[in-house]
Amino acid sequence: MDYKILGGSGLHVPALSFGTATFGGGNEFFKAWGTTQVEEARQLINLCLDAGMNLFDTANSYSNGMSEEILAQALKGISRHDYILSTKGTFRMGPGVNDFGSGRYHLTKALEDSLKRLNTDHIDIYHMHGFDASTPVEETLSTLDNFVTQGKVRYIACSNFSGWHLMKSLSVSERYGWSRYVAHQAYYSLINREFEWELMPLGIDQKVGTIVWSPLASGRLSGRINRSHPMPAADSRYSQGGGQGPDVEQEFLFNIVDVLESISQETGKSISQISLNWLLQKPTISSLVVGARNEKQLKENLGAVGWRLSAEQISRLDEVSAVTPVYPYWHQRNFPH
Repeated sequence: MDYKILGGSGLHVPALSFGTATFGGGNEFFKAWGTTQVEEARQLINLCLDAGMNLFDTANSYSNGMSEEILAQALKGISRHDYILSTKGTFRMGPGVNDFGSGRYHLTKALEDSLKRLNTDHIDIYHMHGFDASTPVEETLSTLDNFVTQGKVRYIACSNFSGWHLMKSLSVSERYGWSRYVAHQAYYSLINREFEWELMPLGIDQKVGTIVWSPLASGRLSGRINRSHPMPAADSRYSQGGGQGPDVEQEFLFNIVDVLESISQETGKSISQISLNWLLQKPTISSLVVGARNEKQLKENLGAVGWRLSAEQISRLDEVSAVTPVYPYWHQRNFPH
């Protein structure tokens, strides 16, 4: 396994981390992602640890907490020092008016509940799952800083923020000397590169690492979709309604897959491995969250590390996946950086 520093922190994380949204299947949405239970989860986790993939990513909202509970049971008996836990707060966890958001009231309960479900006394990376515009940024960050001071959280991070959300948060942390977001968990893949327009330059400038979610675009870059097989398989997460991320024109996807197939023949690597390796060569990328419903999928993903695409191969993928950015980014490209 390759390891990278997480943003401007001192934490080393594996280039690939294991996403556990497939654990539980506690509602119709997450059933499409997966229904992995404890015994199979334990097998997958042991395979991860054997390969050096020691970062496990979950969220309190995944199957209403079931993902955290199954992850904890699957990790039972493994030294807490041997793995890194990442979970998230903010999203709704009940019917009450304060059962969601990034305010002190909800976050305090959300963290305590996650600690209980995960059977641990601390979270290594605690994410705000989204930006809560109704709560003052100062309240959110002071609460998170208290969690760090109390030893319940090691590092704080965010997810799905806009550039100004993240920059304002970093500014507030600097102003008061509070803990700052060291990572941003964001959507990024060969078929959706909007992350590069503002969030990547911000991450470079502010030393915020990127943890990528859905790096294979809900399976559209898994190799199972191409010109010969234009529709997702019936048993795929995407076909069952578990896909996330905007749709793209079919011809655009096929053009990218054409290049991936060509590079696959050159390298002997699979479509998914090449798609992941391309991401790992990009600035700010600290770790890619990969999910797997079975050992075959997990082993396939593990083959994405330990080698590098050539500069020429990366250039071909850059070119075929490029789109014209929206304003003001297309205008800004008229000026040298």
